[in-house]
Amino acid sequence: MCHQTIEKIFKAYFVLLKNDNAPYSHSLSYIAKKGDFYNEFVENQKKFIDQLEPLNIETRYPLHKERLLKSLNEDKCREIINKTRKLQEWIKLKL
Repeated sequence: MCHQTIEKIFKAYFVLLKNDNAPYSHSLSYIAKKGDFYNEFVENQKKFIDQLEPLNIETRYPLHKERLLKSLNEDKCREIINKTRKLQEWIKLKL
């Protein structure tokens, strides 16, 4: 759900900046680059976007889901949720 949260707010920011429909894509970096706001992110935000990127795709496919679940624990999930919240707030300030 963290990926979807960021995807939706990126698309909202895209629409604000471009006054056009957001791309039909789930790729966070692609949406940000097409919206010309990828370069506004600091390096740790870009790394977090890269970390979130595969989470949406891998949970859709059963073969990848088990491997993904093994890589996550409670602390890692809390970290992802907290970073998602911070990135979401950062974009909200721009809206």
